[in-house]
Amino acid sequence: MAAVEQELRARPELLKKLSSINSRRDAGMHSLGEIWRRNRISCPSREQLGSFLLGVLDDEMSEYVRFHLESVGCRLCYANLHDLKRRQAESDEAVVVR
Repeated sequence: MAAVEQELRARPELLKKLSSINSRRDAGMHSLGEIWRRNRISCPSREQLGSFLLGVLDDEMSEYVRFHLESVGCRLCYANLHDLKRRQAESDEAVVVR
């Protein structure tokens, strides 16, 4: 995002194009893809991501989560999964300390 912001500052034509895109979006010109992404319709829940991390999801859902993360490349779900992994590691450390 920092690189994108830097390019926007350096290239006024990009900033103008972004402004136009935002204006159309705010005026109600929505694409199906944009609505889908904004509402995260296909994203698994945090609970499902946690179950995926623990390996307790059924095969079909586990396959879907893997597809969503690896093929779709959902940044939000990947960040959520990364946070869950970090918290799991912290919990493991707390158990060792106890």
